Amino acid sequence: MPVAFVPHGGGPWPFIEMGLPPDEVAELKQYLQSVRLLPKTDPRALLVVSAHWEEAVPTLMTASHPPMLYDYYGFPPESYQLTWPAHGDPELAGAVASLLEQAGFGTAEDAARGFDHGAFVPLKVTYPEANIPAIQLSLIRGLNPAQHLAIGRALAPLRDQGIFIIGSGMTFHNLRAFGDPRAAAYSDAFDAWLREVMRRAPADRDRGLTEWTNAPAARIAHPREEHLIPLMVATGAAGDDPARLAFNGTFGGTRLSAYHFGER
Repeated sequence: MPVAFVPHGGGPWPFIEMGLPPDEVAELKQYLQSVRLLPKTDPRALLVVSAHWEEAVPTLMTASHPPMLYDYYGFPPESYQLTWPAHGDPELAGAVASLLEQAGFGTAEDAARGFDHGAFVPLKVTYPEANIPAIQLSLIRGLNPAQHLAIGRALAPLRDQGIFIIGSGMTFHNLRAFGDPRAAAYSDAFDAWLREVMRRAPADRDRGLTEWTNAPAARIAHPREEHLIPLMVATGAAGDDPARLAFNGTFGGTRLSAYHFGER
C-alpha cells in the first residue's frame, strides 16, 4: 500500500457553506476524491492519524462501530448530523499496538472514541460509501517530531498487509492568520521550504522535518504543530519511498500541500 498525507481543511467545510472561494473548495474536494485511486487495489482497512487526537501514549480506537465525534464549534445544526458509518477494526488496532510496543512505545486503547473531523471530513469525501474499515491512532502529547517519525517507521509493515496509512493535517494552520493580508506570503514561504525538504533523500528528509522550527515563518505557519505532526508519521511509514507533491493549492487564501509515498 502507499502512504498519504492529506490536508483536511477546516471544520465541516465541504458539506456546508463557509464563505470559502468556490474554486478552493472544488480543487481540494477533487483532490480528496482522487485519493481513493492511489492504492491499486482496495485497502483492507484504513489507519488514520489525525491532528485532532493527542494522548500521553499512542492510543488506538477499538470500537467495532465507532461513533461520530463532532469536535468543531459554532457551525449550523446540520454540521452535527453528518455521518460516516465505517466499521472499526479491533483486530487491526491490536496489530498496531503490537508493532508500536515492539518499537518501545507504550500504548493504550479507547473503546469509546469516535471519528473526529480530521478523519471523517476528508474520508467522507474520499470514501463516501464508508465501506472500508477504519481506525484512528492518536498523536503523543508533546508533539515530538522524531518520536512521530519513529511511530511511522514502526507501522511500515502494515503496508504489506493491505493497510492504507493516512496522515490528516494541514501544512499551514494558524486560525488567527486567516484574513491577515500577510498570511499568503507566510504560508508560501513555509510551503516552499517544506517542498524542498520533502524532495530530499529519506535520511535528509527526516532530519529536515525534525528541524522544522528553523523553517521560514515556521511558528506563523504552525503556532502549535499538531497539524504538521501527522506528516511525520506518514513520512516515517514511507521508509525509503520518495515523496510526491500530490496537491498544492490554497484554503482560505493560504498555501496547502499533500504528499503521497510509494506510488507504483
